[in-house]
Amino acid sequence: MTKISRRSFLKFAGLAAGGAALASCAPPPAAPAAPAEKPAESAPAAAPAAEGGFAGVTVKMHAISGGNYEQLYTTIPAWEAANGAKVEIVFKGNGFETDKRLVQDFAAGTVDYDVCWDHTSFFSQYVKAGGLEPLDGYFTDAELADFIPRLLNAGRRDGSLWLIPRHYDISLMQFRSDLEGLTAPETWDEFKETAIKFTDPAKGLYGTQFAGKEEALTGRFYEVFTAEGGSLFDDKWEPIFNSAAGVKAATMFADLYKAKAMPPGMTNFVWDDVAKNFANGTIALYTEWPGWYGYFQDPSSSQVAGKFDYARQPKGDGNIHGGWAGAHGFSVTKASQHKDAAVSLIKHLTSPESLTIESETGLLVARQSVFDAVIEKAAGSGVPLDKKRLDLVLLAAQEDLKTPPLIAEWLPMSNIFYPIMQKIILGDVEPKAGLDDAVVQVRKLMDDAGYY
Repeated sequence: MTKISRRSFLKFAGLAAGGAALASCAPPPAAPAAPAEKPAESAPAAAPAAEGGFAGVTVKMHAISGGNYEQLYTTIPAWEAANGAKVEIVFKGNGFETDKRLVQDFAAGTVDYDVCWDHTSFFSQYVKAGGLEPLDGYFTDAELADFIPRLLNAGRRDGSLWLIPRHYDISLMQFRSDLEGLTAPETWDEFKETAIKFTDPAKGLYGTQFAGKEEALTGRFYEVFTAEGGSLFDDKWEPIFNSAAGVKAATMFADLYKAKAMPPGMTNFVWDDVAKNFANGTIALYTEWPGWYGYFQDPSSSQVAGKFDYARQPKGDGNIHGGWAGAHGFSVTKASQHKDAAVSLIKHLTSPESLTIESETGLLVARQSVFDAVIEKAAGSGVPLDKKRLDLVLLAAQEDLKTPPLIAEWLPMSNIFYPIMQKIILGDVEPKAGLDDAVVQVRKLMDDAGYY
């Protein structure tokens, strides 16, 4: 069973350490689904190409690479054959590398490609730079109807559609089913109580954990904070996350750490660290991306194989479930000289046939019809959790999905916020004082960016 790890998703998505200090995610991020089969060794059957012929045209593509991302590109020869055209992949790299190249090219006016990788956490900066082509006029309502609405809308801003989604990642609540009396908490208040209750130093068991640095920490705060009814900005882009909801969310993190319900090195953790801890049996419950499923279910790598369960994320005082998420996709560059051909290639790469191939690698694809088929297949696996997990991530995508604010300043904002949040967790600053400081710094960032 081949799975792409959340850490890999974040690395590929540029949501991991380093890149703009952004962590998959994503969760990042960015995101595997399941139960997955090993990718086929031979090229897949040809998927039908979009209408239209582009004889003699070469479409240049700026692509993400690595892991399970490559399998989709094996469908490109089918599009080339159907259209008499060629696709030249002029750049491949992980998400951080692709983002860096795109930012540089859009700023310098050196774009010489037609199709580019994109991500819901990144595309706003490309739009602000004037680098992308609005896609509304290239797709009919019927062509867009099969995409999960919240995923599709995550690629919209300023009244236009800029990104066609390919696959996504979203978090679930994950907990040990072998610990007597442990059930999934329905609220974040219950989550805090449960984590403290099940902390047992004598057994080396911590109640919970979070990825504790960079954009990974900002995102975890964001999902708890929004569940509590908070908003990062008001309608005039004034930062307001030092509200009562913000203080409550930040206090939860600090109280859990003070109670020793989280590992002492938590503020150094990223995605692979928290996954390893859970697999080692040292964590009772936490919020996790579903792409680690194969790793957790493998007895050779996990002490909790067959001993854990999933649930929808808890609600907060806002009566809202957490749901920080992100989606990979494709965009057309403003500089493209072959926009119709570029759109045709994107339609091919995100067609039901192509995304069915992508789903077989374990990725959570953006089309409802394909996802339904994956769930139907999982129902016959003989492992109830295979299907339950997929049902939950689909429900979360349909009802709970929340991207970060669709602004170019999200990552710079995160770089301001997460070190302060670390200080709050460690008890070096009180939650309200820390958030007040972060608001002042973020407001200056937004002011410098021309929002006021």
